[in-house]
Amino acid sequence: MPIRMSLASRLRHFLAEQEWAYAPHEAPVMPGSPGSPEHPGRRRLAYVLVSILLGLTGGLGNALVSANTTTLGGALGLDPAEIAWLPTVYVMTNVSINLLLIKFRQQFGLRPFALIFVGLYAALTLGHLFVSDFWSAILVRAASGMAAAPLSTFALYYMMQAMPAPARLRGVVLGIGIPQCATPLARLFSPELLAMSQWRTLYLFELGLALISLAAVLAFRLPPTTRQRAFERLDFLTFALFATSMALFAAVLGLGRIVWWTQAGWIGWALLAAIPMLAAALLIEHGRANPLLNTRWLASADIARFAIVTLMARIVLSEQTFGAVGLLTVLGQNNDQLLVFFAIMAVASFAGVLLSAATLNVEKLAHPVMLAVGIVAVAAFIDSRATSLTRAPQLYVTQALIAFSGTFFLGPALLFGMTRALKEGTGHIISFIALFGIINSLGGLAGSAILGTYQVVREKANSAALVQAIDPTDPIVQQRLQAGAAGLGRVVGDPGLRTAEGGALLAQTATREANVLAYDDVFRLVALLAAWTFTYLAFLLLRRAARMRRLGAA
Repeated sequence: MPIRMSLASRLRHFLAEQEWAYAPHEAPVMPGSPGSPEHPGRRRLAYVLVSILLGLTGGLGNALVSANTTTLGGALGLDPAEIAWLPTVYVMTNVSINLLLIKFRQQFGLRPFALIFVGLYAALTLGHLFVSDFWSAILVRAASGMAAAPLSTFALYYMMQAMPAPARLRGVVLGIGIPQCATPLARLFSPELLAMSQWRTLYLFELGLALISLAAVLAFRLPPTTRQRAFERLDFLTFALFATSMALFAAVLGLGRIVWWTQAGWIGWALLAAIPMLAAALLIEHGRANPLLNTRWLASADIARFAIVTLMARIVLSEQTFGAVGLLTVLGQNNDQLLVFFAIMAVASFAGVLLSAATLNVEKLAHPVMLAVGIVAVAAFIDSRATSLTRAPQLYVTQALIAFSGTFFLGPALLFGMTRALKEGTGHIISFIALFGIINSLGGLAGSAILGTYQVVREKANSAALVQAIDPTDPIVQQRLQAGAAGLGRVVGDPGLRTAEGGALLAQTATREANVLAYDDVFRLVALLAAWTFTYLAFLLLRRAARMRRLGAA
């Protein structure tokens, strides 16, 4: 018995927050966030390295799977619809978990929060190595989505600790931007990892990062936070309703274009369940004194405009992950042949984070967002001239610009909403973090869903137009059929079969051209949406400037 008590007391001491006497200007801004003392230079450097490690570990957790669905599907014997569940279920559990995690930090402190959840993430990553079928893969990915959510939070906190007091906001931009660089890095590293030992090497790599992250968190503590009683009974009811509804929406957006919207009956049932649950959660929160989701503030005009603009930015930025990569895949290029392409995107992504932090102006937080969507509009319009002869080098400049934009806008967008939440009181932070997480997670899924659906529709239309234009009596068509048949002369002896195979080759060419035209249509749609968002933002800024002039004149 004494031994058990001793072990329990040691565990409590291990998880306990340190006692720290803060100066008034160093105290935590709110319960659950670390204090802001000055640190020596070597500790600052350590915090920077830990932040980068945690950010990339959290980002790579889903990026490695999303970038290699074809390989994983083949290794696990899954069809395209089944393998699409793996990245989707990760988002389903990840999108809402911060609602509870923020209150966990407030009530129990940062130290137990860090050790429990980073340790849990490492344990679940180890569990990936024992995945052997569809359902085990789903369960492990779902649990990983919940466990990975704190990693991005800690990347943000560690980077803020590394910055001197005047530059703390720049630390926010760096901390939130680093995980966004994981997607091009995942595509860059994947071919080498897969060449070592197929798909298990991906999870071994992720496990290694998770274990190093746990060691880093153990070695370098964050300054302790202040604690308060945070959880209320209704929190769990709201969370159950809200998280389930968001998970169902994520499932619909992630799988809709693959199983097709009107063909899978479960999509209708999922929406039929999700909408009332979301309405019930918001109705409960609307009447609470201390809500998880402050519905009145979230419905205010300023926050609604922020949500619309940020969501549109996330949708148009899907041009890179779906549009450009999809086009190159249709044209026969895979990750092995695109190493330079992804290296350029990775460098551009890091450049976007660094330049966003260097040029941060808290008085003009909307300007980087407007610049980013304007760059996307121009780059997507240039990409819309792609042909079947287009290869990765022709897309280097435009895709580098889009990768740059994807990380350049995110930090200022976060600060725009965060500053408005803090003006209303620290209780609004939970509402904003929930909104920002939903916009980023579901916005990415919505972008792929919208662009993917549009690509399929346009491919069918372009294919029909091309087939109609093929006249068997046209000398050029006859020449193409004969050329295709002649190429098979050495392997197919029957003249009739050679002619049929020549027709099949022509049909394959028509399908490829229809797909290329469809991707061009996608790029034009992205350019149009980005231009509309740019114009809307410019209108809002001009209207605000006019109001300020009128107030100054009065």
